[in-house]
Amino acid sequence: MTNRTDRIAQLHAAAKERILMLDGSWGAMFQRMGLEEQDYRADRFTTEQYPVPMKGNNDILCLTRPDRVTELHDAYFGAGADISETNTFSATTIAQDDYALDVQSVIDINFEGAKLAREAADRWTAKEPHKPRFAAGSIGPLNKMLSMSSDVNDPGAREVTFDQVYQAYREQIEALNKGGVDLYMIETITDTLNCKAAIKAIMDLESEGLEKLPIWISGTITDRSGRTLSGQTVEAFWNSVRHAKPFAVGFNCALGADLMRPHIAAISRVADTLVAAYPNAGLPNEMGEYDEQPHETAGEVGQWAQDGIVNILGGCCGTTPEHIAAIAKSVEGVTPRDPAASENTMRLSGLEPFELAS
Repeated sequence: MTNRTDRIAQLHAAAKERILMLDGSWGAMFQRMGLEEQDYRADRFTTEQYPVPMKGNNDILCLTRPDRVTELHDAYFGAGADISETNTFSATTIAQDDYALDVQSVIDINFEGAKLAREAADRWTAKEPHKPRFAAGSIGPLNKMLSMSSDVNDPGAREVTFDQVYQAYREQIEALNKGGVDLYMIETITDTLNCKAAIKAIMDLESEGLEKLPIWISGTITDRSGRTLSGQTVEAFWNSVRHAKPFAVGFNCALGADLMRPHIAAISRVADTLVAAYPNAGLPNEMGEYDEQPHETAGEVGQWAQDGIVNILGGCCGTTPEHIAAIAKSVEGVTPRDPAASENTMRLSGLEPFELAS
């Protein structure tokens, strides 16, 4: 087994050689398994100590049904994914407060989730040394926002402070790192200020001696307006996070590939790093289900690769190992995008981008 420094070097080398593949949806796959309340509780989370229903809290399966989590890592690696995420999308104390989970349980979810992803990646790398696999620590959005009021009658009202968000992310990030992930994935970002709290937590931990890892930042354009939920345009979003010098930046969720393309093209023009995209399998139908078939998703995003606007592809809501296999096949042999030239200019942002001419 290689050490983490070597794995990160392999990740950078692989990204220069080919379009990398991320995994697909986890929620849809857990739903397919037909898991029951006891699967989520096991012996650790009794109804006496945790009276809130646990079913649907998929992150907790890292502790209660690790076999099922490993099953999904294997399914996605087997479908052609280079990178698989930890099952920790909502594993912060703020998000897990809905289930009344204590701090130690949340830390344990992240640490064990990272270990499961690490073990699966190492197993597949040993099986196929020509195609090393990597574990990405999933750092998802919160159910509380720093940029927007929680009360329409009080613009200054917030349910959380920056320090509280920072601390929640700090706990998650440290546990993911210690569990063995190769990179961080701050994803499905609806509020850029929340994202900046996560970035600061990473930078502070590194300055205190935690091993430095690549950062992948993935925002969410929520509708046809072309803006994040907190109101930023694509370029403004990039200007807000580029100081983190991310390994990759891009968008996921909310939209299908057809509606996401202009936003990926826009960030591809300005980002001096890798561009990543993992759209939903189309838009949900009236039952909240996703109907887009693997060949349809692959046809859309495969064209993005042909047009030279992406470096990493994968799937979000509604996508399956079949979708990932189809996308992987559609980009075989395609040359990855060259990052945009880095310009030494002052770029600022609010809701809109601002560039100071030199």
